[in-house]
Amino acid sequence: MSNKIVWAVIGVGLVVIVVGVALAGSLGTDPTVVSSALIDKPAPPLVLDNLEGEGQVALSDHLGDVVVVNFWASWCTGCRQEHGALTEAAIRYADFPVTIFEVNTLDKKDQALAFLDRLGWSPEAVYGIEHDSGGAFAYGVAGLPETFFIDQDGIVVGKVIGPVTFELLTATIDQVLLGEEIDSVKTGETEKG
Repeated sequence: MSNKIVWAVIGVGLVVIVVGVALAGSLGTDPTVVSSALIDKPAPPLVLDNLEGEGQVALSDHLGDVVVVNFWASWCTGCRQEHGALTEAAIRYADFPVTIFEVNTLDKKDQALAFLDRLGWSPEAVYGIEHDSGGAFAYGVAGLPETFFIDQDGIVVGKVIGPVTFELLTATIDQVLLGEEIDSVKTGETEKG
């Protein structure tokens, strides 16, 4: 056998070993579980213009609550898909220490208002708009929609990339209220503005 063939066989063998090790390392892991640098860290502050009227809304106004921070925009397909779940969850948890804090980002105010007028407002949710994407940047949002769960101590405990369903939302909120650990998940694709 020539040296070229021996080296080719050795090279193929090494590639097979490297690919095998890489695949073995990912066995047993859920590809829908995502991580965030914010998990187990204090939630970055958010102070936004109030979409429902004058003044501002601030995340710090809801200290002691479980807060669901959802980043959305009117042009986002996944945001339209999940909007009803967020609205329904805000109503369901109205008598509990839970706040649905919806952050409109990468959007125009008139389009955000039209979106909410068309798909519905929840009197129990907090609606804010940011004009510079500073909040989305602070949270590491790469696409829309993205949702973060913050516990009663102000610590980010989970994240969902993609649209949330009512079932996922309520199950996760219940786990946070009970002090249980939650997984961060990816439910679908996100869009960039």
